Amino acid sequence: MTDKHALIQPDRGQKATPIHLVDKAGLTGFVKALPPAQRAALAAQKFEADGYQYAILPDGADSEGWSVVSGVANTASLSSWCLAKLAEVLPAGTYRRADGDTGPALHGWVTGQYRFDRYRSEPGKEGPRVLLTRDARAIPAALAEAAATALVRDMVNTPAEDMGPAEIEARAEAVAKAAKAEFRVTRGDVLEREYPMIHAVGRAADRTRAPRLIELEWGDPQHPRIAIVGKGVCFDSGGLDLKPSSAMLLMKKDMGGAAHALALAQLVMGSGLPVRLHLLIPAVENAVSGNAFRPGDVLRSRAGISVEIGNTDAEGRLILGDALARAGEDKPGLILDFATLTGAARSALGPDLPALFTRRDETAQDLLNAGTAHDDPAWRLPLWNGYREYLKSDIADLNNSAPNPFAGASVAALFLDRFVPEGVDWAHYDTFAWRPVAKPGRPKGGDALGLRGAWHMLRARYGKDA
Repeated sequence: MTDKHALIQPDRGQKATPIHLVDKAGLTGFVKALPPAQRAALAAQKFEADGYQYAILPDGADSEGWSVVSGVANTASLSSWCLAKLAEVLPAGTYRRADGDTGPALHGWVTGQYRFDRYRSEPGKEGPRVLLTRDARAIPAALAEAAATALVRDMVNTPAEDMGPAEIEARAEAVAKAAKAEFRVTRGDVLEREYPMIHAVGRAADRTRAPRLIELEWGDPQHPRIAIVGKGVCFDSGGLDLKPSSAMLLMKKDMGGAAHALALAQLVMGSGLPVRLHLLIPAVENAVSGNAFRPGDVLRSRAGISVEIGNTDAEGRLILGDALARAGEDKPGLILDFATLTGAARSALGPDLPALFTRRDETAQDLLNAGTAHDDPAWRLPLWNGYREYLKSDIADLNNSAPNPFAGASVAALFLDRFVPEGVDWAHYDTFAWRPVAKPGRPKGGDALGLRGAWHMLRARYGKDA
């Protein structure tokens, strides 16, 4: 990806190509104000101010200059994505909005130029499209959010061979070092003794891909304590309940929760948010070998809850259970977790909307409002107590899999709820971490879904102006 810091710059009157934003309501007036040659050019390109539609306007017969006109939903209320299409298709160069400032569109301008070309023998050589903004103070925050989004995309897009538990550990350690945070990793015999479900899920993998719990702590211990937890299943074969090949194809993205959690931690630390942060990433590969955990096994857990294994392919909730129990031991004011947990959430909400589960209505509303305000929507689903019976076991405290296909996302969230201490404010994102179809500013592939909503909720709740 082009250096993101070069993509948005303060507007100091540099030479730049103007971008005119026009909505349906203002189209007639805009066209009437144009000289005849430009009106003809606009008509020839059949410009009707539809969303993401754009046209090129020549300055005149004696000039090599030109400008861009682009359709938006509402010129008075721009979205993160309203300029993203232009960032993808315009020639390399410098641009500015002709009749106003860029507002939230800075984000899509940068993310629209994201490219994952690690494995290409000839990466793209196109130059950057630079956007000027009058509000120089908005640039650092916009770049930080774009960098966090790129971190999620890079990690999720990377094949499992190159994004195993060790590679997630290396990424997390680099983020920790940059912020001068405390960093520790639990593995081997200590992991088996203290985090038995994380160990059990990952023990069948090769020694070079051994399971581990990655932790980071940062911030003043006197500040409010928050915990962020991310599911780090680097590849999910399904275990002995083996997935069909079609379902295995995208399982490199099953560590998307870990990528979201790490990116959110990077935003928290980079902004200096006044909190005591605890990041936890259980990182495993759910592999198949002679020592793989089996259907019917009963696992111990860090919380002391025994879990019968109804399905080895319901492994993400197991490793999260141990991590959530650890997070709760230090009595945080809030726990947020991210996981690519259930296909049921995708069946209910599709790929674009993470399923959000919370214990407290206020926390749900804060997260939903922040997501809507920053073009990162989620949808709340219920922690319905009536479905707890689906997790009953004849021989253990819980079963990790329901005997029926009903309410799968809620049932999985109810399983996690058992491992969060009573009374703790907790929110769970069941996110897809993947975009199957490209949209402006959001290329096909790994993507951050829920990240910006969670970040802006934390800023509102714990920021210096809160």
